[in-house]
Amino acid sequence: MKARLPQGYQNSTPNMNQMVRKAQKMQEDIAKIQDELAVKEFTKQVGGGALELVMTGDKQLKSITLKPEVVDPEDIDMLQDLIISGVNEILKEVDDYGAAEMEKVTGGVSFPGFI
Repeated sequence: MKARLPQGYQNSTPNMNQMVRKAQKMQEDIAKIQDELAVKEFTKQVGGGALELVMTGDKQLKSITLKPEVVDPEDIDMLQDLIISGVNEILKEVDDYGAAEMEKVTGGVSFPGFI
């Protein structure tokens, strides 16, 4: 007995070579975005500019700049909270930027392990 495919099924199947080329192009674009992201720098200020952080897109913290007036030996907790807040905010900014750039290439399809 012969199996029958729905009418028009064969004509709607994309060419396998075309699919492979598209996948290779997407892979190249993803690698390019990752390379660009690794060298892109993000700057974030928190606490009204009392703390400034600079981080690369591959999440390497490059610098932390504190205004002298936030270094109060009597209020270490506030300084620690400011640093935590700043690091969390810049990490979110890097993640959001990377996800937006990746979505441009993938059309919103998620690939675990990328960005």
